[in-house]
Amino acid sequence: MQRPVIALVSLSLAWGCSPSSAPRPPPSFEITTEVLRDKIRGGWAGQTIGVTYGGPTEFRYNGTMIQDYVPIVWYDGYLLETFTNRPGLYDDIYIDLTFVEVLEEKGLDATAMDFAEEFASRDYPLWFANQMARYNIRNGLTPPESGHWLNNPEADAIDFQIEADFAGLMNPGLPNAATEVSDRVGHLMNHGDGFYGGVYVAALYSLAFVSEDIGEVVRGALETIPTESTFRQTLTDVIRWHGQYPEDWKRTWFEIQKKWSEDVGSPRGVFQAFNIDAKLNSAYVVMALLYGDGDFAETLDIAVRAGQDSDCNPSTAAGVLGVMLGYEAIPDYWKQGLSEIEGLEFPYTSTSLEEVYELSFRHALGQIEAHGGSVEGDVVRIEIETPEAVPLEQNFEAHHPAEELPLRREVRDETAFTFEGIGFAVTGEVRTTSGKEHTFSAELYIDGELDEQFPLPSRFTERRFTPFWKYQLAPGPHEIRIVLTNPSPDAHLWLDYAIVYR
Repeated sequence: MQRPVIALVSLSLAWGCSPSSAPRPPPSFEITTEVLRDKIRGGWAGQTIGVTYGGPTEFRYNGTMIQDYVPIVWYDGYLLETFTNRPGLYDDIYIDLTFVEVLEEKGLDATAMDFAEEFASRDYPLWFANQMARYNIRNGLTPPESGHWLNNPEADAIDFQIEADFAGLMNPGLPNAATEVSDRVGHLMNHGDGFYGGVYVAALYSLAFVSEDIGEVVRGALETIPTESTFRQTLTDVIRWHGQYPEDWKRTWFEIQKKWSEDVGSPRGVFQAFNIDAKLNSAYVVMALLYGDGDFAETLDIAVRAGQDSDCNPSTAAGVLGVMLGYEAIPDYWKQGLSEIEGLEFPYTSTSLEEVYELSFRHALGQIEAHGGSVEGDVVRIEIETPEAVPLEQNFEAHHPAEELPLRREVRDETAFTFEGIGFAVTGEVRTTSGKEHTFSAELYIDGELDEQFPLPSRFTERRFTPFWKYQLAPGPHEIRIVLTNPSPDAHLWLDYAIVYR
């Protein structure tokens, strides 16, 4: 099937990036309903293909690229095989679909609490900022506090970045409308750079509907991010390095590693090669889009071979490119086996690809009409928005990782340790030996004063992902005491190590 030809605007003119002194107003943009639907299908299909392709490499290559000679498989039937046997791989999509389902049930003006309540009620596997947010919400902390770095040590992590696709897919050519939706959702689990990852991805999708120039889309989406943020500085560098080394993505990869590969927040990444930080993984997405230059296979391959979160990054890159190309133009090689899963409900949801194609299409029409556009017959007119930056949020300011303090102990009733600094975060988990779940009642004392009382469940979907932390303490020595007020012979708290900040 040949895609209908449509006229695309120059976004550089729309955003006032031309040499002329006065910015030009954003233009209107017309697209047929057939092409719009095709692009939305391409976005969801691209995500699904990308996360499946990169699945076997996820966090297996940390701080190193995947060499060209390392095979990454793809064959007819692989999608169904993975879909059936590895449901947890699709966390970026089943959370995405949760928010689409909220919009369908509550309407396009669904509130942050509508999203929070549904997200927290689901019992699917979650990790990092998502799991920390679900714990926070279930225990009475509402957004935006549930995602704030003082309440969520994983606030800079990639979580909202990998599940913001829906916000861009429902806002074609409307990056500010995508940002508004992102604000209602992204602060459930993230803040600062972690939030910006989702805002940026949503803007990428939004602008991919109205331009065929990858560079314009990458640069235009960046206008939604405040210039002072480390997130924007990182991606600005990636764009610059692409200009310096246009034929060598590996050189840009090394430049990213040298300057931007630190992880300050996530305790599991601070002194490790592992890095789930949003800005680093967004850098890989942008690198893949720029060096892939519209080639689906090349874009996917670079996004995977950059390493770290190498299933979610190609999912994002392939989703954005899928919008730009449209479903029909995604090479058949990459769509092989897709028809076998399009009618199946995604794990932990009641929605299939076939259904979300239509849901996002209807949501997009609603957003277009709500933001000055129109739908007349099979012609859709979009009033393209000039991207506007969200407010500045920067996490862990003046908090510098100084030490990994080994703890390595089982706690049956209480324990204590000392450190010198202004903050700490402890990794660990509740473990049981009887097969029965147990929830400890925990108390955290800092310098002899009770700071917090809270539950510590052993159940995977209820766990407190990072069990203990505190920032912004007075500089100097501190004593931490942890008390379990309801000990059990069949359960203990395992503490691994503490990250100390000075």
